[in-house]
Amino acid sequence: MGTGIVSIALAADGQQTLSRMLFALAALVWLSQLAGIAQHELRLGEAATLAVVAGTAVLGSRAALLGWTHVGAAALALALLATLVLLPAALVRLRSDVDGTAFLVVVAPESLAVLAALLRPAWLADAALVPLGLGLVLYALVLSRFRLAELRDAQGDHWIAGGALAIATLACAQELDAGVTLGGAMRIAALALWIAVLAWLGALAALEAVEPRLTYDARRWATVFPVGMIAACSFAAGRATGERALTSFARVWVWVALAVWLAVGISSSLWALRRSS
Repeated sequence: MGTGIVSIALAADGQQTLSRMLFALAALVWLSQLAGIAQHELRLGEAATLAVVAGTAVLGSRAALLGWTHVGAAALALALLATLVLLPAALVRLRSDVDGTAFLVVVAPESLAVLAALLRPAWLADAALVPLGLGLVLYALVLSRFRLAELRDAQGDHWIAGGALAIATLACAQELDAGVTLGGAMRIAALALWIAVLAWLGALAALEAVEPRLTYDARRWATVFPVGMIAACSFAAGRATGERALTSFARVWVWVALAVWLAVGISSSLWALRRSS
């Protein structure tokens, strides 16, 4: 999911070669995850499995941007079916004092909205308002149950709290770009959500500086997605609303996203090497 969204952000910046390389890598990781789930090698709860669902929609979105509409439509159908199965079970188990992974119940429907808007039939863009609205309602629900101490103690998944709003911003921007019926409302929503995302970014970055978490943890991959999503949503919101400041920010932040992806990827590889030796 993180690799796929960094690919989308790079494509928005015109870095097509880098973007396609990351897209190919993300597709390989996605296939390996599906194989692991099919063979029962991955023991994931419903919320964590929703990350694979969202990853499917993200890959479908990148395919749609390449003009591969049939691939995008197939990804949308698969992600929608999986969300209908997994989301109710994840919500039933949603308890008080949740960690950052709980925000994946927001990311899954919002990723459907993004992909549906990118596929561009007018009826599909209008239909995408349903998962978009559902995601925002679920965000309020999860935030009310989010354990704030996670912002200090978590090992990377706390960033999804901001990333979930970032993908909602991207969904609003794509809806606006697709010419959805509620265009005026989408423009206001995209800008308001982007400001909220920027506030989350400042808070999360400050807390990382105050409480550095330098030891490797697999949950740090959950940071890559929000950081990349902030770049992607800024590009999309800037284009859809005509606000150049958002695009200027995105042109800088996309390289921060790539640097975070590289840092986590190198750390992950070194950890795997040490474990195998």
